[in-house]
Amino acid sequence: MTPPAAPLRAAVLGSGSWGTTFAAVLADAGCAVTVWGRDAATVEEITHEHRNSRYLPGVELPAGVSATTDPRAAVADADVVAVAVPSQRARDVLAPLADALPDAAVVVSLMKGVELDTDQRMSQVVAQSLAIDPARVAVLSGPNLAREIALRQPTATVVASTSADTAQLVARACASSYFRPYTNPDVVGVELCGAVKNVIALAVGISQGRGMGYNTMATVITRGLVEITRLGLALGADAETFPGLAGMGDLMATCASPDSRNHTLGVHIGRGMSLDDAVVATGGTAEGVKSCRSVLELATLLGVEMPITSAVVQVLHQGLPVDELAGLLLARPHRAEGV
Repeated sequence: MTPPAAPLRAAVLGSGSWGTTFAAVLADAGCAVTVWGRDAATVEEITHEHRNSRYLPGVELPAGVSATTDPRAAVADADVVAVAVPSQRARDVLAPLADALPDAAVVVSLMKGVELDTDQRMSQVVAQSLAIDPARVAVLSGPNLAREIALRQPTATVVASTSADTAQLVARACASSYFRPYTNPDVVGVELCGAVKNVIALAVGISQGRGMGYNTMATVITRGLVEITRLGLALGADAETFPGLAGMGDLMATCASPDSRNHTLGVHIGRGMSLDDAVVATGGTAEGVKSCRSVLELATLLGVEMPITSAVVQVLHQGLPVDELAGLLLARPHRAEGV
């Protein structure tokens, strides 16, 4: 009889809502989990009161979750390291840990963005910053709104890696009665879905903030998926990824839910707030605000048309009045639907 596998040890870098939620998922799946966070009060509360009242008010965390302000201590004996920091700060957080990871540890990116200046996807940033083989890196993406998962509402996700062993280890670490991981070798497609859906959610939010209804929302979501697919295929992604959980599934959840920070920030912009005020009113990190520029840069380099993404960049960063957004959302020349 084969003995049961030993419990996995996991570290989560980032004590925000998604990092804390994923720590709870890992603990519920049987892992011993250490969260790293910068804020000493949050770390103390997670460890001793099993709560993170700043980011997940009213949610009780599993007893198997502890926290520390020392990132090297957090990863020292980990089998799985999950990275849940803002995408534009990832390199600064990870580079000092390049010599601290155990040799066999795998790293899973929970981040959804494209790095400014380099236009690199987060898995590329992770592998480069930690100086590890890309085969030790996985990405996790899907319809995974943090608060719903923290309340243990059922959902599924996608774990993508170029290594089947890495993907399966991460899936084993997080699989539970309410959190169902599927593995996928298409890292490029899964990551692009996660990054660009935030931009599309901003467009939906801005539209709704201007009083536009469900026809507009459905149009932007559907054509947004076309933009994501077009960019992904140009980068060699698998077409089957885009109508799945990491593509349409995540896009629907992020564009429709009031718990989505990107959607919420878009609504604030649509109602007339400045970007700075909307960021404050939203709270937390809305990744699409910065990633929209790097996504558009990447698309421009590849010669890929992304009118919705371009419109969001113009509104957020180039001074375009929000009332002019609608005309740009569908700005491509008339043609058949599938192109």
